[in-house]
Amino acid sequence: MNVLRAGWAESWTEMGPGCFVRRYPSFDLTVGVVAGADGLLVVDTRGGPREADELRADLARLSDLPVRWVVDTHWHFDHTFGNQRFAGAAIYGHETVPGVLAERGEEVRAALARRSPECEQDMADLALTPPDRTFASVAVIDLGDRVVELVHPGRGHTDGDVVVRVPDADLVFAGDLVEESGPPAYGDDSFPLEWPSTLEVFTGLLTPASVVVPGHGAVVDQAFVTGQFGDVTAVAETIRRLAGEGVPEAEALTAAEWPYPTERLAEAVRRGYQHLRQSGVPTAGPAGSGPGRRSLPLLGQ
Repeated sequence: MNVLRAGWAESWTEMGPGCFVRRYPSFDLTVGVVAGADGLLVVDTRGGPREADELRADLARLSDLPVRWVVDTHWHFDHTFGNQRFAGAAIYGHETVPGVLAERGEEVRAALARRSPECEQDMADLALTPPDRTFASVAVIDLGDRVVELVHPGRGHTDGDVVVRVPDADLVFAGDLVEESGPPAYGDDSFPLEWPSTLEVFTGLLTPASVVVPGHGAVVDQAFVTGQFGDVTAVAETIRRLAGEGVPEAEALTAAEWPYPTERLAEAVRRGYQHLRQSGVPTAGPAGSGPGRRSLPLLGQ
């Protein structure tokens, strides 16, 4: 069955049989599509109603098949705030996502609305729409003539990261567990000490020929993921080492060599020291600082 419309290649790239990606300038988000006999599955819906409308128009130019499934790779606004425009589809996400959206969605909406009059109107039109099909570890979606696997490999970028595996195409949509256009984003809801083990599980889903679609940036391969695994492991091990040596949290960024620019690692250090304290490991730093949030995830990144 030919699902493609004429001219689709102007906006989409087919990275595997029936698997398409489009890289949007806004937040450099990479959206994925998997076509099956019964319809389209869309990976992430962009950052608001206006962006979702643009995505829907691009999907209509790609195929005349209906969008029947959506997968949110995690709760952040640039991946979920377009969900309302796909209300007729089954929306899948990790079981933590609805709760976090309920807790933090309005906070993020307000911050986005302050960016410009256009953003203010877009956020006024926003109806927060959480996933209505949630799971803890693994889920399978039958597209009619192929299956897609959803896996929560662990905590890293957030506590609800989901990757989307298309076995018959040897292709995986990684969400923000893997980023190509910049360093991994350690936000105020990240788990820097767990990210390496989560990426190790993720790497187990790959073959040497696997195509990996990151949440932001260009398509990569297994070797790139292995390299990023090494870097996030270095971040985690450095945090543990510095804390164990009694280096104060406020001095950690200048006390060691890091694989990424230090301005991108402030939250990694804060969260890492916080998680060590919570696990009973003594650290030299702001004891009792608690899980307070210092920034909104991904805003301005």
